Amino acid sequence: MKREEIEEKVKAFLIDDLEVDEAVIKPEAKLKDDLGIDSLDFVDIVVIVERNFGFKIKPEEMAGVVTLSDFCDYIERNV
Repeated sequence: MKREEIEEKVKAFLIDDLEVDEAVIKPEAKLKDDLGIDSLDFVDIVVIVERNFGFKIKPEEMAGVVTLSDFCDYIERNV
């Protein structure tokens, strides 16, 4: 899967499933601070990523994921 496809899928579920404002979705946006993603949203993200990308997120691997770009990098490494 290409990086552009990953970014589009991530953007789509942020807008549709988590109701994040499209204007704040930028690669450098911090998941918690800028996008307002909280611990309950991360539970949803685990399910969404498994459904859309076919792998399970391991919480310990998410420790260094701060920005949207980091998150897309993580997905890209695992698909």
